[in-house]
Amino acid sequence: MRRELCSWAFARAVIAEFLATLLFIFFGLGSALKWPSSLPTVLQISLAFGLAIGTMVQAVGHISGAHINPAVTVAFLVGSHISFLRAFAYILAQILGGLVGAGILYAVVPVNIRGNLASNALSNSTSPAQGVAIEIILTFQLVLCIFASTDSRRADNLGSPALSIGLSVTLGHLVGIYYTGCSMNPVRSLSPAVIVKRFNNHWIFWVGPLVGGILGSLVYNYILYPIQSSAAEKIAILAGTFQEEDWVKRQDQRRRKSVECS
Repeated sequence: MRRELCSWAFARAVIAEFLATLLFIFFGLGSALKWPSSLPTVLQISLAFGLAIGTMVQAVGHISGAHINPAVTVAFLVGSHISFLRAFAYILAQILGGLVGAGILYAVVPVNIRGNLASNALSNSTSPAQGVAIEIILTFQLVLCIFASTDSRRADNLGSPALSIGLSVTLGHLVGIYYTGCSMNPVRSLSPAVIVKRFNNHWIFWVGPLVGGILGSLVYNYILYPIQSSAAEKIAILAGTFQEEDWVKRQDQRRRKSVECS
């Protein structure tokens, strides 16, 4: 764990998560502000959030994995893809990046436009239980898409993970905006809430995405496409003593050996 903490690759990854989340929050929230001359549409907001995620995945995916979302980071931790230390550092960087991004947006937007800074809230008579349920479903499909589109074990043509993940976020917004404003990301909800001090039913936007992310990870990594690794390997990854690059190589070797034997 100490070796991982002191590595430059670890520091670059944490910085990448901070910057990517900052930009995602700035552009995402910025697209949902209500200007008198042009009110945003559901399609506009959905595309903006999807494009923001797709752009950030393309920009820093090779550096940190471009989680940009505590629910995604927890999902990777549950799937034994990252260490506890990296998960903690990522979530901290995401929270700080989101707060800075929302703060910058608040500072550059005219006073009469700020409003609640596109904070998430229940709407259209949606109950808290319904809000949690929709956030679980939205985040579940996002996490499934992330694991499937970035899985190095796949031999088929994956296309562009950035595009796939961006479209998954767009899909979630096209449905979720009518219920909760669509979070799928606790930091997306926390950032404007802190800036404008609005925390009504805020727990929904943590519980829903985190549960959805965990379920998505369990279903993909242990049911749909189980990880062929020993308990010792998984523990080593969580402890930061076994790098995921080595784990991926070992998975490839096992897959080739399985093909040869068949």
